[in-house]
Amino acid sequence: MESDSETHSGEDTTPDDWMELADASPDASPANSPAATRKPSEKEDFKLSLITWNVEGIYGEKRSERARGLVKYLNLYNPDVVFLQELIPSYVQFLKKRFVSYLMIEGGEKGYFTGMLLKKSRVKFVESEIVAYRTTQMNRNLLVAQVIVNGQKLCLMTSHLESFKANSKERMNQLHVVKRGFKRAPDDVTVVFGGDTNLRDAEVTKVGLPATVCDVWERLGKQEHCRYTWDTTTNTNQNISTTARFRFDRIYLRPAIRRGVPRLAPDHMALVGLEKLDCGRYTSDHWGIYCTFSAE
Repeated sequence: MESDSETHSGEDTTPDDWMELADASPDASPANSPAATRKPSEKEDFKLSLITWNVEGIYGEKRSERARGLVKYLNLYNPDVVFLQELIPSYVQFLKKRFVSYLMIEGGEKGYFTGMLLKKSRVKFVESEIVAYRTTQMNRNLLVAQVIVNGQKLCLMTSHLESFKANSKERMNQLHVVKRGFKRAPDDVTVVFGGDTNLRDAEVTKVGLPATVCDVWERLGKQEHCRYTWDTTTNTNQNISTTARFRFDRIYLRPAIRRGVPRLAPDHMALVGLEKLDCGRYTSDHWGIYCTFSAE
């Protein structure tokens, strides 16, 4: 089974429901967040924290409660950057009201699409663009943002690549577009891509990523507890009787390579959203990925 069926159903949440939920959840970062518990003496010259998550926004079942779960995790981890997939317009409006300390960048306006949240106090936004996938059948694209963090230039990219095993060719075509994004970035720019890729390892091998690009999960030692981001052996949101485990959600990094520019490297990765909510559902049918980077 695939991670994101086009036939999801469920009761939609009204705009008033979203706004009530937003009003009930103040924009604050708990004192026990991973970011807040760093020691003041830690080196702070070039650090970045990121979450990427397919939030299953197109599925209406318990969506408001699951959105509350997303709020909990974002407040807990307090990331600098958030990549989101399967957003819908009402979900975006909820997040904009809920997270006023972040800038929301949207990868679409209708149906479902991707988005980014950028922490205003840490990430200076420069510009963004939406790169079309010309042959997609699912209205997928690549959302790109140019930003500056601690004086360093970053190119942030997120996408939701074509779904289903049968669409392997189109998915690889889309990965080629992502690959060009890595290759075209100036050598003083750090490039970070994250999203629901739906990729199989064989597809990545066929496309071939530049030698300067690393798969963050692989770079950190292929830790087994972070391998599967779509796992029906544990996650019951889709009520699928068969078992399926895939590493659909991935993060790729191309550090800046110009001499004198800090070289960013991953130093931690964890899956988030592993706890079942009080409503009996998980925040999403995907686990999110929390990742931190620092200068080598």
